[in-house]
Amino acid sequence: MIPERFRTPFGFLILASVAMPLGFAAWQALLNNFAIEMAGFTGKEMGYLQSLREVPGFLAFTAVFVILVLREQTFAVVSVATFGIGVALTGFLPSEYGLYFAALVMSIGFHYFETIRQSLSLQWLTKEEAPRKLGRLIAIGSMTSLIGFASIWLLLEVFDLDFHWIYLGAGGAAIVIATGLAQYPVFESKTPQRKTLVLRQRYWLYYGLTALSGARRQIFVVFAGFLMVEKFGYSAANIAALFLVNHVFNYLFAERIGAWIGRIGERHALTLEYAGLMLVFTAYAFVENAYLAAGLYVADHLFFALAIAIKTYFQKIADPADIASTAGVSFTINHIAAVIIPAILGIVWLTSPTAVFLVGTAFAALSLLLSQNIPTRPAEGNEVVVGKTWTRSSSYG
Repeated sequence: MIPERFRTPFGFLILASVAMPLGFAAWQALLNNFAIEMAGFTGKEMGYLQSLREVPGFLAFTAVFVILVLREQTFAVVSVATFGIGVALTGFLPSEYGLYFAALVMSIGFHYFETIRQSLSLQWLTKEEAPRKLGRLIAIGSMTSLIGFASIWLLLEVFDLDFHWIYLGAGGAAIVIATGLAQYPVFESKTPQRKTLVLRQRYWLYYGLTALSGARRQIFVVFAGFLMVEKFGYSAANIAALFLVNHVFNYLFAERIGAWIGRIGERHALTLEYAGLMLVFTAYAFVENAYLAAGLYVADHLFFALAIAIKTYFQKIADPADIASTAGVSFTINHIAAVIIPAILGIVWLTSPTAVFLVGTAFAALSLLLSQNIPTRPAEGNEVVVGKTWTRSSSYG
C-alpha cells in the first residue's frame, strides 16, 4: 500500500524512477559477460542485439496511438511490467536468438515507459522546478542503481549466484513496483494533449540535438562496456563495481547539476557537455590502460546528467499541448541512428575499435556546433538564434 503523502504526481515519478534502474542494473551489468560466456557473442552479434534492442525506441512515436485508448499513466504501468518480464526472461535464454527475444521484450517496456515518463514529467513539473526535479529523479535512479549494482557485486563475488537468478530477481522487482504504480490515483494534465503526430519546423533544433544524442550515446553504451570486457578482461563483478562508482557520482551531483542548468541556461550546459564528450571519445579511441578506461567511463556518465538541458530547452519552446506527442516523436528521432549504428559499427569494430570511438567524437563535435544556436532565453517564438524567420513560418508537418 502506497502511503497517502507519496500519492502525488512527483511520488509516481519517483517510484517509476526506481523501477527501471533496478531492472536495468542487472541487465546492463551482466549483459556483456553473459553474452560472451554463455552465448558466444562477438562484437558483430552484440551490435545486432543492440540494434534490435533499439527498434522499439525507433517506434516510440506509436505511443501517441496507444494513448488514444489508454491513459498515459496506465500506459506507464503496463510498460514497467513488460520491462520486468523481459529482464526476468534474459537469464533463461542463453543463446543468440534467445537473447534477441528477451532484449526485444525488455526494450518494448523500457522505451515506451521512458517516452511516457518524459511526457508526464514535462506536463506535471513547472518550467521553474523542472531542471532541479529532473536532476533529483536522476539522483534517485542512481541511488537505486547503486543499491542494485552493489547487490549484484555481492551476489556474484560472495554468493557466486548464477546469472539467471539475478536476472529473475531484478525483473521480478520491476513487476512488483508496477503493481505499486497501479495503486496511484489518476492525475490529470493541466493542458489536454494532442493525440496526433506533431512535427513542427520550429522544433528543428531540438530534433537535431535529440538525433545526435541518440547516435552518440549508443556508441558509448554498446561499445565502451564491450571494450572493458574484450580488451581489458573486466569480469561481471568489475563492471558492476564500475557502475557503482558511476551512480555514486550521479547520486551526489545530479540534482545540483539540474539546479545549475536552471541558473546558467541550456546553451552553456550543453557546450560543457559536448566539449567534454569530444575529449572522452577521443581518449577512449586510443586508451591502453584499464584504469584510465574506467575513469573515462565514469566521466561520460557524469556528463550525461547535463543532457537534462535538452529536455528543459524543449519545455521552454513547446506548445504545452504538444508534449505527449513530441515525447514519442523525439524518442523515434533519438533512435533512428541508434537502430543503424550498432550493427554497422559492430562490423567496423572487428577491424578498428579506434574508428568506432572517433565516430563518437565527430557526433559530439556536431552537437557542440548545433548547441550554439540555442538562445540565451529560449521560449515560444524564440527557439533559435539563427533561422527565426524559417521557424516562424512553421506548421504541422
